[in-house]
Amino acid sequence: MTPIPPLWLITDDRRGDAEAAMPRLPKGAGVIFRHYEARDREALARRLRAVARLHGLIFLVAGDPRLAARVGADGFHAPERLAHRIPAARRLLPGGLVTQAVHGAAGLHAAQQFGADAVLLSPVFATSSHPGARALGPARFAALAVRSKMPVIALGGMSGANFRRLNGSGALGFAAIEALQKPNETSVNRMSAPRSPA
Repeated sequence: MTPIPPLWLITDDRRGDAEAAMPRLPKGAGVIFRHYEARDREALARRLRAVARLHGLIFLVAGDPRLAARVGADGFHAPERLAHRIPAARRLLPGGLVTQAVHGAAGLHAAQQFGADAVLLSPVFATSSHPGARALGPARFAALAVRSKMPVIALGGMSGANFRRLNGSGALGFAAIEALQKPNETSVNRMSAPRSPA
């Protein structure tokens, strides 16, 4: 199976230019292609998949395992409400990496039940992608992360500095939309992994 990257760029229809940011990511980092509202989502996915391959990045498609298979993605990302699509992703992408978005204990249970390889737990901090959503905060994030049988990636208001605030939480790494489109945030050296609980 593909190793789970500690650093993830998430693409977004309205914020930033993921294609421009991808070459700045360290080799082996991950990209989760969302762009749910793109006019020609498949063509865009193919283009970004090619950029990812060129720069040694792991490329997952969110929400649609068939699209992930068609574009030759390295795996599939399931929004929490689409966790039931994970078995289809396993059939269509044998050996592919599968992640799932999780927002609490119920999501962790579903991710384990459906067999995700890793979870993106959010929102850790306040985030402009989900205005008004109640943030978990470092303590609640750590309490949930320690219950996970899968590696946990922190998401929501994340940056290198905020990741360091999760020291000892057991998080493998972090994912972001805007922060990783800033050149000074793309270095894994800035992460100083806060792992602790296995």
